[in-house]
Amino acid sequence: MLMYDSFHRKINYLRISVTDRCNFRCIYCMPEEGVKSIPHQQILRYEEIIDFVKVAVNFGIDKVRITGGEPLVRKGIISFIEMLSNIEGITDLSLTTNGYFLFEMAESIKKAGISRINISLDTINPEKFYSITRGGDVNVVIKGILKAKELGFNPIKINAVKSIQSDKEIEELKQFAKQYNLELRFIQLMNLKEGIFSKVEGGEGGSCELCNRLRLTADGYLMPCLFSNIKYNIREYGYEKAIQLAVQNKPACGKNNQSRHFYNIGG
Repeated sequence: MLMYDSFHRKINYLRISVTDRCNFRCIYCMPEEGVKSIPHQQILRYEEIIDFVKVAVNFGIDKVRITGGEPLVRKGIISFIEMLSNIEGITDLSLTTNGYFLFEMAESIKKAGISRINISLDTINPEKFYSITRGGDVNVVIKGILKAKELGFNPIKINAVKSIQSDKEIEELKQFAKQYNLELRFIQLMNLKEGIFSKVEGGEGGSCELCNRLRLTADGYLMPCLFSNIKYNIREYGYEKAIQLAVQNKPACGKNNQSRHFYNIGG
């Protein structure tokens, strides 16, 4: 079964946020003091997500991306990836991470079924990285990226938020990506509340006319658009109904989102 929304876009891509927790406090994502985490009992169990994905696949979803927060901080994530990779019908399974745990987990992630990854990296300048992430060590992230490269992840995409670094830092990032054959994509600084977003440089993100995505939050809300308040609780509506409603009511183009933040949607 194939799903098309009311604007004739084929919906086949599901982004799954498995947690709202993160080990970084990036200046464009979280306040310095952090945020109040979603209560544990509200977080979807892995078994619930797997059951939902099986239904979504029957509706035409064949591309799945695991996101957070930072997905690698959730316990049992490797087993969850294995369960996802074994679902017949998923042809593209990927992961977005800040890269901090990649060095120690990359091999397990690869064996579990992930072949391509997106890594958030705004600068390779250690001092600037520390400032942006409020405490992160860029050398640990780079070590993880090189480990992923060694293991044969392909492609490895680098997501960088533009306008928070100098021209020199942007050029250093470009040279780093070129040296290791990484796909570099620049994302303009966005604001959910004010509805500020633009197309991704080097990618298809932000192109509303091409959007084929649904987003499942860690606490069970299915969202048809990042910049919209529309959402359906899959526990309340049931999996099939939530999917049908999300597709039917997917807007032509988002305006703003007053109810959620990047860290608890999954980007």
